[in-house]
Amino acid sequence: MKDGSLAAFHDFSPPQENFRDAVLTGLAGTRKAIPSKFLYDTEGSRLFESIPTLDEYYQTRTEIALLRTHSAEIAALCGPACYLVEYGSGSCEKIRILLDAVEDPCAYVPIDISADPLRAAAERLARDYPHVPVHAICADFMRKFDLPEVAGREQGRRIGFFLGATIGNFTLEEAEEFLSQAQRMLTDGGLLIGVDLKKDTAVLEAAYNDSRGVSSTFNLNLLSRINRELGADIDVSAFCHSAVYDPEKGRMEIGIKCLRDQTLRVLGHEFRLRGGEIIYTQHAYKFTVDEFQDLAAKGGFTADRIWVDNHGLYGLFFLKAHEAVTAPHVPRQQAARRAGHLGCIIQVAVQQTFPAILH
Repeated sequence: MKDGSLAAFHDFSPPQENFRDAVLTGLAGTRKAIPSKFLYDTEGSRLFESIPTLDEYYQTRTEIALLRTHSAEIAALCGPACYLVEYGSGSCEKIRILLDAVEDPCAYVPIDISADPLRAAAERLARDYPHVPVHAICADFMRKFDLPEVAGREQGRRIGFFLGATIGNFTLEEAEEFLSQAQRMLTDGGLLIGVDLKKDTAVLEAAYNDSRGVSSTFNLNLLSRINRELGADIDVSAFCHSAVYDPEKGRMEIGIKCLRDQTLRVLGHEFRLRGGEIIYTQHAYKFTVDEFQDLAAKGGFTADRIWVDNHGLYGLFFLKAHEAVTAPHVPRQQAARRAGHLGCIIQVAVQQTFPAILH
C-alpha cells in the first residue's frame, strides 16, 4: 500500500493440536522423529536468524552473493509487474535484493509458519517498500490455499522464491510434491530456488556443528518447546545436538541425541529412550546440478538459468513452470535435446559462473 502499511495478513496457521499430535506420534515410533517445521516457534525462529552469521555456515552468504551478482538477470527473467511469492520468508531480508531490481512488482506475498515473526518482518518490509502491496500469509506452505488477488494493478508473471536450501529439508517425495504444488500455484510463471550442492563431508558437517553452538541451541529448543507448550518436564541437559552426513542417502541427518537411558513423560504418555538413541528433527539433502534438474522436472519445472559460486558450494536455479504436470517425466538429457537451445543456455550459465563444474 502507498502509506507503507501491511496490505493484508492471512492466517491459515495449523492448529495447536498438530504440534501435540506430532510430538506424541514422533516419540512413539521405533525411529523417533518430529517434523522440522516445529523447530520454528517464536524462540526457534529467533535462534535460526543468527545461524546465517556463523563462520561455518556458508549457505546464506553464498546465496546472497549469487543474488546480488545476478539480480539484474533474475529481474529480467521475472519481467515487469511480477507477483512475488516467497515460501518460508523468515525475516524477509533476501527478497529486498530482488525488490530493488525488479520492475514495478504488483505484490509481494511472504508465506511463513510463525505468525508473530512473519507479521513483524512483513510490516518492516511494507514500510520500506510502500509502493509494493504486501500480503502476508501465515501457513504451512505444503497445504493448499489460494493466493490473494491484487485489485487495481497490472499483474505480470507469478514468480516464486524458495531460498535457503530449504528444499533439502524435505524427503525426495515431499520435494516433488512441493514443486508440483508450486507449479500449480505459479501457473505459467517461474520459481527461483536455492540448492545446497554436494561437496566434501567435512565442509558439510562443520556447517551444522558450529563452534559457537548456535545450531545446537536451535535444535534443542524443540525440547524446551515441548516443556513450555505441552507441560512436559524433559531434562534438556540429558540430550545433545547431532548432525552427521550420510553419503549413501546424500543428506545430513540432524537430530537430538539421548545421553542416557531415560523416560520422557508428555501429556500422560511415557516414552522410553536408550542412551545414544536419536530423535530426528530434520535432514538436509544435497544435490548435484543434474540431480536437482531431474527433481525439478518431476515437479513440473525446467531449469531456465543456473548460477553456481566459484567454489561449487551452492546453486541458484531459475525454474520455468510447465503448463501441466500430467505428462510423463522426460530425463534431463532428452528434455534438453527436445528443447534445442535450452540445454546450451543452462550449460553456458553454469560454465560462466563456475567453470570447474564442467571441466
